[in-house]
Amino acid sequence: MPGGMFRVFTSDAAILESQEIRKDLPCNVFPVKPTLGFDLKFHSGYSVNIPLKELAGDGNQLTMIFRVTPDAHPDDQVYLSQRMSVPNIPDDARGDAALQGEFDVGEGKYHVDWLMRDRSEHVCSSNWEIEAALPPKDKEMALDIAAHTVEPTDAEPFKQEPPVQRDHGSAPLNVKVMVNFAPQNAYSASMQPIDTNALVSILRNIAREPRIGRFSVVAFNMQEQRVIYRQNSEPQIDFPALGEALHGISLGTVDFKKLGQKHSDSEFLTNLITSEFKDDPEGPDAVIIAGPKVMLDDSIPQEPLRQMGDLHFPLFYMNYNLNPQAAPWRDAIGNAVKYLKGAEYTITRPRDLFFVWSEIMGRIVKSKFNGTASASQ
Repeated sequence: MPGGMFRVFTSDAAILESQEIRKDLPCNVFPVKPTLGFDLKFHSGYSVNIPLKELAGDGNQLTMIFRVTPDAHPDDQVYLSQRMSVPNIPDDARGDAALQGEFDVGEGKYHVDWLMRDRSEHVCSSNWEIEAALPPKDKEMALDIAAHTVEPTDAEPFKQEPPVQRDHGSAPLNVKVMVNFAPQNAYSASMQPIDTNALVSILRNIAREPRIGRFSVVAFNMQEQRVIYRQNSEPQIDFPALGEALHGISLGTVDFKKLGQKHSDSEFLTNLITSEFKDDPEGPDAVIIAGPKVMLDDSIPQEPLRQMGDLHFPLFYMNYNLNPQAAPWRDAIGNAVKYLKGAEYTITRPRDLFFVWSEIMGRIVKSKFNGTASASQ
């Protein structure tokens, strides 16, 4: 339930201004501490519980209004609003309705004034303080939101990136990115928002690199054993087209013909890697694979990899893994990358994405202009 900026009514502004704690609409509100996401923004907000009996009747409407004020710039207040239609609820309903809202902030301290009202103008209100801060060791990270800034949380993960001012001081790089759009849990029946957002954030981080001039993208899904989306050597990544293609993922389903093939998953991955890594005089300056671990019963056979010979570009594997202790050994892609003398990095936290990408870009540039193709470490 994303927040959006709007014009506040005088009566609501008066309640927020008074900072009075009101409970004529009984509810319990809990602030959410700002946490850094893979999109390199701090995400904050609230959760609120309200007894269902307080909403009983032939429908209702709840309006949540909150004002976020940066301590460093008290005149730069941002108002956000959310509305929710409540269905018919019987008078004897038990339990609570749980609602939540969120917004994004940059580094800094903020004061939040919040209220919720129903159709009868009953109000619950509260206020609290939050602080978003990077630890000292991460201060060099460049966040995607300025300090002391408040923004509504973006509800569309596949919106198009704004144009990037490319670096024309040297030959632009040509990069191929292969992304396994799959959940952390291989048995999950759907992509979880945290996984989708993390993988898209990896792509956006790459798309914003000014030294890259051409992008090729191959999105695939190991559970379905198919390529979902392909984009060949374009000046920017087409995120809306990628998002549209991902709507067609049906996790947990495999083509009937493949069910009879004993090693169909390892064969698919082998064919994908060998076909995408074919030597091409105008091929990529680097290939980057990203996604969660792919644990197969059978590893990719080494013979097809051996026949590929030495790669003429550096190869990197950005392994998105929120719990590396659960499976500390290499997966099928990691084994293939190691055999091909590529480099593997584990992306567990947002800071990993920032620092890993900085290192990868340094190695790509070094390979491009020093003529050293190997990315092995």
